[in-house]
Amino acid sequence: MAKGDMRKVALVGNPNSGKSSLFNHLTGLNQKIGNFPGVTVDKKTGFTSLPNGEKIEIIDLPGTYSIYPNSKDERIVFDILANKSHNLHPDAVVVIVDASNFKRNLLLFTQIHDLDIPVILALNMMDIVEKTGLSIDAAKLSEELGVPVLPMKARTGKGLDLLKETLTAIPATPRKPIFNAQNHASEAIEAVKNSFDITNDYVAYQLLQQHKINQFITEEDRQTLNKIEENHGFAKDELRRKETLERYASINEFINGSVKENFTVLPKRVTDTLDRIFTHKIWGYAIFLSILFLIFQSIFAWATVPMDFIDLIFSELSVFVSNALPDGLLTNLLAEGIIPGIGGIVIFIPQIAILFAFISILEETGYMSRVVFLMDKIMRKVGLNGKSVVPLISGVACAIPAIMATRTIENWKERLITIFVTPFMSCSARLPVYTILIALIIPNKYVLGIFNLQGLALMGLYLLGFLMAIISAGIMKLILKTKERSFLVMELPTYKAPRWANVGLTMVEKSKTFVFEAGKIILAISIILWVLASYGPGDHQENARSYVLQQTEQRLSEEELDNKVQSYKLEHSYAGIFGKTIEPVIRPLGYDWKIGIALITSFAAREVFVSTMATIYSIGDTDEEATIKSRLRSEVNPETGKARYDLPTGMSLLVFYVFAMQCMSTLAVVYRETKGWKWPMLQLISMTGIAYLSALLVYNLLS
Repeated sequence: MAKGDMRKVALVGNPNSGKSSLFNHLTGLNQKIGNFPGVTVDKKTGFTSLPNGEKIEIIDLPGTYSIYPNSKDERIVFDILANKSHNLHPDAVVVIVDASNFKRNLLLFTQIHDLDIPVILALNMMDIVEKTGLSIDAAKLSEELGVPVLPMKARTGKGLDLLKETLTAIPATPRKPIFNAQNHASEAIEAVKNSFDITNDYVAYQLLQQHKINQFITEEDRQTLNKIEENHGFAKDELRRKETLERYASINEFINGSVKENFTVLPKRVTDTLDRIFTHKIWGYAIFLSILFLIFQSIFAWATVPMDFIDLIFSELSVFVSNALPDGLLTNLLAEGIIPGIGGIVIFIPQIAILFAFISILEETGYMSRVVFLMDKIMRKVGLNGKSVVPLISGVACAIPAIMATRTIENWKERLITIFVTPFMSCSARLPVYTILIALIIPNKYVLGIFNLQGLALMGLYLLGFLMAIISAGIMKLILKTKERSFLVMELPTYKAPRWANVGLTMVEKSKTFVFEAGKIILAISIILWVLASYGPGDHQENARSYVLQQTEQRLSEEELDNKVQSYKLEHSYAGIFGKTIEPVIRPLGYDWKIGIALITSFAAREVFVSTMATIYSIGDTDEEATIKSRLRSEVNPETGKARYDLPTGMSLLVFYVFAMQCMSTLAVVYRETKGWKWPMLQLISMTGIAYLSALLVYNLLS
């Protein structure tokens, strides 16, 4: 199909690089969404006008980390860019990169650069770059690359006018390839060029690399490429490794010439000395475990006072609202539902901030790269890719971006194993559950004067999740019969002093994200839960006092009677009935129907467990001034007369949350990455089964 007269410009970039924001600013309302021809992949196209009055078509290609595809979405990128007869083949490409992750994002640019299409490099998020202590000389970088390089802020549209002006006339000047494929497979490349009337070496090289998966290649052409590959001994994997190494070597040269670090960097001599210690096959792991120990000790030692203060504030706020507003439905909803529910999350801001402060310091100093290098050795033994380290470590923050990061793993089986086991890593959403339960069952005491028992318990839970991830990966390796074929290419950066302003910014941003992202779910669930826990079938709610008096033989004080009435109402509410229904299944784990309600609601997001318990006990308790911790601590098991949250029940719950999936968003992203429900459902069933059996074992061992 012949291309139309209107010029086409494609937007290409890594996921989360700001590509969609740029597309929206360029096209405004002049955009439409459909499917790429023959593929059920979203296609976003739109139109924009240039300063000279010319109207051009903008094509937003799917986000990808590399021109080597890992999904149907990513195959589209090469299919369109390499095939000049494709009706969407662009006249120019804008590669938008997250300049704060400059080196990683430039890999894709260097690949598109070698396709010999007129290209513009857009450096997005330059405001963040300045805060991280980097300065990028766009003019010098443009001179070295031979393409226009434009600083931008796609979120606000800053730099948009300069981009449009540059698009009016992009010179199609010949460029020297960054990776010269002729140096590695000249005969095979010439054979492809002669057979397919191709002039570009890298396009011919990529046809040999990808001919088995590309959409636009006919079966006859595929057979021709198979013969060329076989006749010339084209070693795809080895050549791809060499290509990656050469590209990163070139990227380092660009960076050395145009990127400056405005912070204190330790001399290479000192870096080499430290690396001999930090990457040592014994001391390296010992130091890493010691750092983890310090982090988890600090989370409890430093966060206790602000957490207690926040807990008290929300308790007082609930009482104030209850007393200040007139009695009624809205007042009860605010005082017993929304405020306790949100308080159950806000209370954990200090611990979230401390956790991400440490993570930011480790990244800023360059130590996190050493952790990746160390863990790569362990990963390979259980069938994981060296690149699996990054998603697993990212899983400590959140499983969703961690699973999306597995796209950098080329081998499908290794990628699938990484996706499957990443949710075992304890994410920040589990932290509220861990800390509230640990505070209830583990004494705040020190061993040998320095080892806090609560901090040790928290560290143990994180290590338990990592251990299960490794064991599960090993089992999946046997099931899928995968072999190690992939590789990890990375550079260990020079050690440098952290920029404390950047650490502070990370603490604020991560805390805000945690509160507001979780807050949407929490607010909705708190309202629904309050309704379910405040109303029920029949006349049990209206006549609760009469029913309690009929069932009670001994004389009760007014306070005791009120407590029994509130408890009766909760037990006969819709939430209570639902909890009672599932109670037989969870009773062997030491849980009652109230905990059962929290287990179900926390499937929306793990951290909802705490806010659910706060809402339930706010409704069922007449002591209005009690804090979340005191309500949970005072809960009594009617069968034993002892605390509900004793050591066996608390440890059973902790182990359950270490292993359980308990996150709809994670299931959704696994569905998206695996293109079907098979793997997310297997993941949900297996993780829930492991969680249940492990919690059952722990409860019975400790009882």
